[in-house]
Amino acid sequence: MRNLILVGPMGAGKSTIGRLLAKELRLHFKDSDKEIEQRTGADIPWIFDVEGEQGFREREQSMIAELCGLSGVVIATGGGVVLKAENRRELHAGGRVIYLHASVEQQLERTSRDRNRPLLRNAEPEKVLSALMEIRDPLYREIADVIVETDERPPRMVVQEIIDRINALPER
Repeated sequence: MRNLILVGPMGAGKSTIGRLLAKELRLHFKDSDKEIEQRTGADIPWIFDVEGEQGFREREQSMIAELCGLSGVVIATGGGVVLKAENRRELHAGGRVIYLHASVEQQLERTSRDRNRPLLRNAEPEKVLSALMEIRDPLYREIADVIVETDERPPRMVVQEIIDRINALPER
């Protein structure tokens, strides 16, 4: 089986849904941000503080290339993974890409208590999330094989929709 790769904004549920999807399909689950943290021994906010966003994006690009080279895994990516054209090519080539779409309002609700979001520190979260969506939404859509709405939906319902929609796709 090819990989199933989840993309979307922070708070869309990529990690939660990815774990459930992998369990349902009896596949391994990989979260690109968690893999970076394990390799570096540092959390994402620390990497942003020390290396800046550019340094983090370089680490992310390397991790995406490695994860997309695997076979039969569910991969949850970071929200900004689509910013680099190289990553978009790797993701598209690496398996079926599922865009988990969440409204800015839903993202705000889901990220409001999470201190592990470097782009939301010292800022007006709603403005930041809106600006990020404006830039990233077209990029998510560009590479997506399937787009699934996650607003106000239980994760298990989203997982079932992903399975149904992936199974209905023609081979590529």
